[in-house]
This record gives sequence, structure tokens and C-alpha cells, in this order.
Amino acid sequence: MNATTWVYVSSLLIVGIYFKFHRFWSVRNLDLIALMSFAPGFLLITHAQQPAGYLWLFSLSGFFLVRLLLDQVMVRRPLLEPNLSAGGLTFTCFALVLFLLANVITKPTVEGGRRSVERWEDAFYGPTAGIPNRFVQHSPGYPPFFALADLSSRTPASPAAGPTDLSRQRLLRNVATRSTAILGHLAILIGLILIGHRHFGSARTGVAAASLYLLLPYTAEFTGRIDHVIPGALLVWAVVAYRRPLVAGMLVGLAAGAIYYPLFLLPLWCGFYWRRGLLRFLIGAAGVLALLAASLVWTSSKLHPFADEVQTMFGLTSLSLAHAEGFWTRHDPAYRMPVMAAFFVLSVSLALWPAQKNLGTLLSCSAAVLLGTQFWHAHYAGIYLDWYLPLLILTIFRPNLEDRMALTAVREVRLFRNRWGWPAFLKRAPR
Repeated sequence: MNATTWVYVSSLLIVGIYFKFHRFWSVRNLDLIALMSFAPGFLLITHAQQPAGYLWLFSLSGFFLVRLLLDQVMVRRPLLEPNLSAGGLTFTCFALVLFLLANVITKPTVEGGRRSVERWEDAFYGPTAGIPNRFVQHSPGYPPFFALADLSSRTPASPAAGPTDLSRQRLLRNVATRSTAILGHLAILIGLILIGHRHFGSARTGVAAASLYLLLPYTAEFTGRIDHVIPGALLVWAVVAYRRPLVAGMLVGLAAGAIYYPLFLLPLWCGFYWRRGLLRFLIGAAGVLALLAASLVWTSSKLHPFADEVQTMFGLTSLSLAHAEGFWTRHDPAYRMPVMAAFFVLSVSLALWPAQKNLGTLLSCSAAVLLGTQFWHAHYAGIYLDWYLPLLILTIFRPNLEDRMALTAVREVRLFRNRWGWPAFLKRAPR
């Protein structure tokens, strides 16, 4: 089934399963219509109408950014169950998983980090075609991650490899990338179901969220893109583990190390854990980031200096106005600067607003931050929906979660017994 046909079929299925016909003007229906409206933008990009496609995606992203920020004031959260029974919904989800697996296995791989792979191949096999040091990091983040994201779409560069070796290398590359993509999608689906069961109190809601994720045309179009799915899976599991600040911090740190942009989630998550669990969360995030940065020593001797690798990992190269792609190829890249400034202000302000943060705040505002990066992300901005799409779907389906705060949900440990979560022995003694 080609992309255009699947847009029609999936849209009809989404309307039939989730649309509330007896509450036509509900926010749920508006959210579903907006989610389905992403598909025309991707079709325009696929059919070489990129300026119109990116403008379409940017407009919808602006709508959802406002929607997510206003989610805090939507106190009434009526339970709107899907139109299918629990058994029918489970069967649909299982069938869609089989379609997703087949799509990952059979669909040609798409370039995700070509320059990163070229650089690694230069390191292990020597410069190709007499061009030394071809690499310029395409997207900020962890270079080995982007190398893995594009492993299967590159021809092995070893000049000494024969036809049999080249075939074996291609097979290994395909197995590695496709297996990683499958595991990433399965992690998102299992995470959505667990969040519905453990945090929303309804396994059916979790299955409904997972089925909606599978039905969206975006998931089918970019199903094999590791640089899309892995960061989203890590953030979903950070929400699953939100009652364990150390584990949540490690997962957020791992996502931030991979693609850099989740670093802007730290103010929000620190504000959530401020009254309990802050130090454990920071230890987890900082520890993983330090380990990832230290691991770059292994490649820095053959590649660029270690300092350049660290700068790429922590996104210092993303501030450049050069090499813009996607939306910013048709617009003056200088306009990115005020957009970036507004985004930074939003990211920092979420540490203070709203003052009382709960799990619902964590879901909607985390999705808003990752969505906000799409407005100034220079490398095909607008198409990386998987970074925030699972969290957006959870925001659409979530019940009232005002009682899910860190002070009540996070277990206190003996070493951390004061209000801010700092070690008890560092607390100032009363006079």
C-alpha cells in the first residue's frame, strides 16, 4: 500500500475508532483532526513540494504548541473511551504491530546521518576517493548514534573487501539498523501501554494510545528511522519510570546525549522533582552524559579532537546559521535567532511555571519542549514527530493527574530526607 492510500485508510480507521460522534465539538475530536492533518504535509514533501509541505507542518506544529501549553488549564478530563471494545482494540493493535514489523523489514532504508558514517569509515578504512576528513556533523548529538542511524544505507567503504565480504557487511548493517528500529517502536508501544495501565489506571487507554501511534501515517512513513524513534522511546520510558528519579534521569540523559535537544527538558524535570528527588534525577542525567562524553575519547584520536566531538554532542554546532535544510532553505536563516531565543526563554520558564507540577504537566510540557525544537532545528525541521508524538498522544488520552506529584509519587530514601532532596548530612543544622 503506497503512502497516499494509507493516509486515506488510516484516517478512516482513526475516525471510526476514536472519533466521538455524540460530542462532536470536543477537544478530543479537534486533536484527532489535527493529528491526521500532519499527513498532507508529509505527502507534499514526498512529492517534491517541500516549501508547501514544511509550511504546512510548521503551521500544525504551532497549533499543537499552543494546545500543549494550554493543557494545564483543562481541568475537566472526561473519560472518552474508544469506540471499539477492549478485545477489538487489542486485536487491532496486535495486527498493526505485524504491519509495522513487515514495513521495517521490507522498506528501503533512508539516510539518517550520512556524513557521520562517512567520517567513521574514513577513520577505519582511510580517506575515500582522496578526500581527507570529509565529515561535517550533520545534526548535533552523539556521532556514533548517527552512524548507527545510517549504517544500512551506505555501501561498505573497505577497499580490500571482496564481493562476499561486501554482501556480508551489507547484511550485518541491515540487521543492525532494522533490529534497532523494531526494538525502538516496540519500546514505545510497551511504554504507552504501561503508562496507561500503571499511571492512568486503564490498560485499555494504553492500548488505545499505542494503536493510534501505529495508525498515524507518519509512523508508517518514517518507520525505519532510528534517529526518530530511539529518542522518543527513551523519553516514553522516562515517563514510565518517573517514580524513580535516578532511572528517569538516566533515560533523559541518554536521550539528550543521543540527539542533544532533550537537554532543554532539564529545567522542566528539575522543577517537577524540586520538592523530592531532584538530586537523584540530576545524578542520573549528569552521570550518563559524562559517560557518553568520555566514550568519545575512543574515536577522537582517529577523528577530530576530543573537544570538537564534545561540542558536537552538546549541540554547540547547532547554533550556526550555515547548512540549514528543510524549512530554512527557503527562508533567511537569520530569523532562526529570535525563534531560538523565544524557545530558550520557554524552556527555562517551565522550571517555574506551573508552580505545582504533576504527571500531566510533565507529559504536556515535555511534548511542548520537544515540539518547540522543530521551529529552529535546522536539519529538516518539522519532520521529527517521534521525538514528541508518543507524549502528545498520552496528553490527548490522559485523565486528571493532579494527584501524581513528585512529593506523593516519589519514594523518599533515607539519605534524602529534606524538602529539596539534598543529602540529609548537607542540610544546615538549626540553631
